[in-house]
Amino acid sequence: MNDFDHELVWGIRRAAELMLAARYVVALTGAGMSAESNIRPFRGPDGVWTEYGEPPMDGYQRFLADPKREWERMVNREGYVRGMFEAFESAYPNPGHYAMAEMEKLGVLKFVITQNVDNLHRAAGTRGIAEIHGNFRLVRCIDCGARYAQEEIPLDKLPPECPSCGGIIKNDGVYFGEPIPADTLRVCDHEVSRCDCMLLVGTSGFVYPAAGFPYSVKQRGGTLLEVDLYGTSHTPMCDVALKGRSGHVLPRVADEIRARMKG
Repeated sequence: MNDFDHELVWGIRRAAELMLAARYVVALTGAGMSAESNIRPFRGPDGVWTEYGEPPMDGYQRFLADPKREWERMVNREGYVRGMFEAFESAYPNPGHYAMAEMEKLGVLKFVITQNVDNLHRAAGTRGIAEIHGNFRLVRCIDCGARYAQEEIPLDKLPPECPSCGGIIKNDGVYFGEPIPADTLRVCDHEVSRCDCMLLVGTSGFVYPAAGFPYSVKQRGGTLLEVDLYGTSHTPMCDVALKGRSGHVLPRVADEIRARMKG
């Protein structure tokens, strides 16, 4: 066993110890987890947006100005919409997603906040979750905030109307220029306020408001644990930083937690 392996084994044991000692563990996940499920990045040489075009920076304003046209773009999968849906629909949860669902079942991981819209945490079995940028498999009323599975809403009339209030329905994914839904932010703020140990997985720490959550936990004296292939803006303040793929590291953390719980 080389020095890197020794360091990783020690880190896994320490992470499990800190999670078990914590009162309320919350995970924050980002695009790194999606990449491990073969979801193409949006930008870069192999990016979805590089191939199909990038969404407009005023996407939400365009939706409000002409929701019918934006829905036609969605239904016909024009431009970047096609690339994004193809990437999401072909993806499956990786071992990291299942490990986090297992930690929840063990009662150690209390909640997940994800910046990903790919639905993979839900598909893996996680129940306590806030999707801060939305979920591509859901639609949402921009008036009352009600969410529905896509298949629940008929598309014979565009834009579709909310069954609850008659308002305009849009995809649940948060567009450029669109505020984070208030109900989601309230849930995130509540969960972060309870958190004394945050597990950061595959998140670069540059996209706000999610990037600010670890700072809130640390300022209150909480513990930060990180799993990432690379160093991030959060790494310097983490109590344990595990360098590696979440699909490799998190199952080992879950195994260590399970072994310690059995005594």
